[in-house]
Amino acid sequence: PRKRWAGRNNGWQHFAIHDVMLMPDAWEYPWFAAWDHAFHCVAIANIDAEFAKGQLSKLLTDHYMHPSGELPAYEWNFSDVNPPVHAFATLFLHRAEQALGREMDVEFLKSSFNKLLLNFTWWVNRKDPDGRNIFSGGFLGLDNIGVFDRRYPLPDGSRIAQSDGTAWMAQFCLSMLKIAIELAEEEPEYEDIADKFLNDFIYLAAAINSTGTGGLALWDDEDGFYYDVLRRPDGSSAYLRTRSVAGLTPLFAVESFDPETVLKLPLLRKRYQWFEKHRPHLMAKLQHIKEDVDGRKLISLVPPEHLRRICERLFDESEFLSPHGIRALSKIYEEHPYTFTEGEKTETLAYSPADSPVAMFGGNSNWRGPVWMPMNYLIIESLQKFGFYFGDTFKVEFPTGSGVQMNLWEVSLELEKRLVGIFTRDKNGRRP
Repeated sequence: PRKRWAGRNNGWQHFAIHDVMLMPDAWEYPWFAAWDHAFHCVAIANIDAEFAKGQLSKLLTDHYMHPSGELPAYEWNFSDVNPPVHAFATLFLHRAEQALGREMDVEFLKSSFNKLLLNFTWWVNRKDPDGRNIFSGGFLGLDNIGVFDRRYPLPDGSRIAQSDGTAWMAQFCLSMLKIAIELAEEEPEYEDIADKFLNDFIYLAAAINSTGTGGLALWDDEDGFYYDVLRRPDGSSAYLRTRSVAGLTPLFAVESFDPETVLKLPLLRKRYQWFEKHRPHLMAKLQHIKEDVDGRKLISLVPPEHLRRICERLFDESEFLSPHGIRALSKIYEEHPYTFTEGEKTETLAYSPADSPVAMFGGNSNWRGPVWMPMNYLIIESLQKFGFYFGDTFKVEFPTGSGVQMNLWEVSLELEKRLVGIFTRDKNGRRP
């Protein structure tokens, strides 16, 4: 119809698919969403790795991916933006096959990596509006998690610098770095590309942890948490102080490297040295990246001192820690809703794990309290990476205020039990 040549999805005329796609359930599907689909592939990897690889590769083909490098978000608006988790999922499928004792599927890794380079470039060109390594993305799949509807610009022209947008890009960087290192074992020229992603990651890590030239940092040292920042046309800025899983996403950008890998890749060591000599101000907040434990190297967006302060809230049962995992929004907002006024627009955010008191996204609570399995999985995996690196040198209270000290690996296992507990029967045969 003529009306379809304008409006929603009109810029995706290349889109032509006829595929069987993995869906999670029959409740509100069938439709694909880019990041949901990647997580489905992760979940099925241990059952059928070949099927998972085939599924994950679909959205990277030219029938789906836009010529600009953008991935379609979901069917009702391809141009919305989902978190860029395809590189993470690609790396996961590779590791799953390694765990099964299979040979490295070089062609899958290489093909996925090359297409993901296009997507990474799209993000850099389209979602870093000021060129300061602080990313936006708007919606980012988190529905009503913000006090404002992040799908739309604010009426006064203010923009939101997003802690989750920047963190997802940092995770994207590290996943691409790890894939490039894997490919460098077969083809040494990939080491140069690995060096490029380490370079990008350091700029991202410096940007999210320090003020730079863009006003407020996304890390709020007063509260000990990562927040979105509202940047106004007049140059002023303000924190949107809502403690949600969006402020926990920086935890996902973490990897550690064994001594053998560190020794094999002199370019990575040289990159640190270059920054120390030529950009020492950027390294001021990133001392942990220069250090090592027993020859292992940790690369993380979150410095240890920030990690400790986040853990205080993360494991607080009055905030994020529930009997069934980590809540998407702090429970503190149940009795103390957060209200923010910008110009003539005032919005309120409250903890509401079932029906929502606001009509945004149809009145479904979605991200204002529920425990989300994929996000909990990423939190657990990140804590295990930190725990494997730090061991007993880094302990926290779990739960906060209990006096019980645990290392982060032990904490991750406790979170696993809480998640599994959603599905196990109690003494009355009931599953929560």
